Amino acid sequence: MDGDFRAEFVRSPGALKQHPALVLNADYRPLSYYPLSLWSWQDAVKAAWLDRVAIVAEYDEVVHSPSTEIRIPSVVVLKDFVKPQKRVAFTRFNLFLRDEFHCQYCGSKGELTFDHVVPRAAGGVTSWENVVAACSPCNLKKGSKSLHRAGMSLRKPPRRPGAEELRNTGRKFPPNHLHDSWMDFLYWDTELDA
Repeated sequence: MDGDFRAEFVRSPGALKQHPALVLNADYRPLSYYPLSLWSWQDAVKAAWLDRVAIVAEYDEVVHSPSTEIRIPSVVVLKDFVKPQKRVAFTRFNLFLRDEFHCQYCGSKGELTFDHVVPRAAGGVTSWENVVAACSPCNLKKGSKSLHRAGMSLRKPPRRPGAEELRNTGRKFPPNHLHDSWMDFLYWDTELDA
């Protein structure tokens, strides 16, 4: 019996990911919206045990140690406030988030790459103000030509986003799974009771 349990545990490590905990800052706002700030249930239990977080909501499932039983946390709040970063890192992910995962030439969604508005061959730099999300067909069409020569235009001019702006944009893209206990802390399409 013990061997069967161990084999099942080893075979399905994904089962451990089924109860993530939403992590809130001390102001009860998620640390990030996209990606949503989540911890594994093990990390949430450990942080609670070390008195680094308060458990706000729990799943119905429990975990056991030889001497303790604890319900798995579904929402935890940090006891110490983590100051949000004001500077937004220039990364591919943040660029796509700024452009809301749409090609800035045709507006399509899906497989995206990035494009230098002023081509590098013409002295264009890799910066917030010169790089946009682009689908492969538009990127190939533009190539190393200027927008005018390619007969293309941008949906909106590229610019450096603010940290709060990027966080708010991330709220438009909820993950596939939102547990009911998280809804009071996330403001995606939730209707307030009158």
